[in-house]
Amino acid sequence: MQKLQGKVAIVTGSASGIGAETARVLAGHGAKLAVADLNEAGAQKIVDQIEAEGGEAVAVQVDVSDEAQVAAAVAKTLDAFGRIDILHNNAALVAEAENDRDLLSQEVRHWDRTFAVNVRGPMLFSKHVVPVMLGQGGGSIIHSSSGMGVQGEITRTAYQASKAALISLSNAIAAQYGKQRIRSNALVIGLVMSDTGALMPQALKDVLLASHLTPYLGDPRHIADVVAFLASDEAAFVTGHAMAVDGGFTSHSPTYSSFMAMFAQTGDNAL
Repeated sequence: MQKLQGKVAIVTGSASGIGAETARVLAGHGAKLAVADLNEAGAQKIVDQIEAEGGEAVAVQVDVSDEAQVAAAVAKTLDAFGRIDILHNNAALVAEAENDRDLLSQEVRHWDRTFAVNVRGPMLFSKHVVPVMLGQGGGSIIHSSSGMGVQGEITRTAYQASKAALISLSNAIAAQYGKQRIRSNALVIGLVMSDTGALMPQALKDVLLASHLTPYLGDPRHIADVVAFLASDEAAFVTGHAMAVDGGFTSHSPTYSSFMAMFAQTGDNAL
């Protein structure tokens, strides 16, 4: 039996990248999917792919920062499938990343929009899904945070602050509703070669790879498989956790890559 058979999932930001792969993987494990995205045509494309593989899915157009639209998206999911067992809060603002640099260059307009999508959005979806899960006797909520949410970085100030807030939100949900069998976990995601990551200059990829403990950078499937685990009963005792899915990027000393280069040059790993 597929481990998500009979379950219904909402995946936000699922018209492309990590969200799209997650929707496909959850469907492959037997879940019925609400493919939620601002890009309705892109969401429908993922629905078509899921249905072509024998799954069930519905496209839901939504601006995650708008409460009325979020409520309507949840209602559409319930109309289609009658329940909601899994919520993956994956949608994030990336389109204005070129404006998100150091603190002194921050514009309040951009800061507020980043938090509206990256924090208000997950809060709103959780707010409207939790009552459904309470009525069903439980559920699993997974939030896509980032390694930038647990480390200081020299750029993308708004993004990293929003992803730190998302971890705190996840912990709050876990604490408030755990006794009612609702689990909430956050993924601390590293660099993934999705639609945007694949466009990075090779020199930048090389710098980042040098600080990974794996010999490769991330793939959307790496994230999707962990979401499927946390969504399933296999993770019944996992909640309130920020799980690193980053090839070890956040696990080691900042001097790791420099020492590796030095040891390779000297042929000795003595300090």
